[in-house]
Amino acid sequence: METSNQRSMSSIQGAGNHETFEDTALGLVSTQSFPAIVGTADMMLKSAGVHLVGYEKIGGGHCTAIVRGGIADVRLAVESGVQTAEQFGQLVSSLVIPRPYPNLEVVLPITNRLTQLMREGNYSRLSHQAIGLVETRGFPAMVGACDAMLKAADVHLAAYEKIGAGLCTAIIRGSVANVAVAVEAGMYEAERIGELNAVMVIPRPLDDMEQTLPLASCWIEERQPLKLPINIKEQVGEREMVGLPDLAQLPAKIQEELWNDE
Repeated sequence: METSNQRSMSSIQGAGNHETFEDTALGLVSTQSFPAIVGTADMMLKSAGVHLVGYEKIGGGHCTAIVRGGIADVRLAVESGVQTAEQFGQLVSSLVIPRPYPNLEVVLPITNRLTQLMREGNYSRLSHQAIGLVETRGFPAMVGACDAMLKAADVHLAAYEKIGAGLCTAIIRGSVANVAVAVEAGMYEAERIGELNAVMVIPRPLDDMEQTLPLASCWIEERQPLKLPINIKEQVGEREMVGLPDLAQLPAKIQEELWNDE
């Protein structure tokens, strides 16, 4: 008897999407801090040929980075992610799923189509700048850290993230040097006001990292099409008519002048 998952696989393969699910894997690494999961995801991207689908936040400070790629690449990326999360002291769990069934991807937020949707239409004025993250327990401490970071260096506040359990993360962008100085200032201010939970600096973010981090709407711009004058052909035609004689009448005039001379 054919199972429902097998029928789903057959229908997707019949639609021409066989390459989407064959010989690929999903990798998941979970931490208890947003800066830690961003740093973990950065290491996963840079250690193997995988794509970052995004993050899943389930409350209580738990965050999961989800990557997609070939089975060997995903295994290597998850291994690197686990080691990184352990260095931060924030590892919760990890998982590798080789050849996931399509139904699993349709229901859960782990499909690679999310990345494609994020790439369409808009871009950010802060792209390819270093990323700094300061996570506090309590909103006032995060706001104070944001103020201190903006005043300490030439950086921009890109967005902030809430993951539950009172944890808030400020995300700044700028040059590597400016982000490092700003994060240090934010750390001291957060500790003065409340509780500092974690910090992270990503010097050279990859494209997948750019597309999965939250970004305030003020930094997003729509791609504008190239605009040309609508009546450019009409203007050219008018100039030709004013500056050049009518060639259709030129032979008749020449013939009349020749007959007159004779």
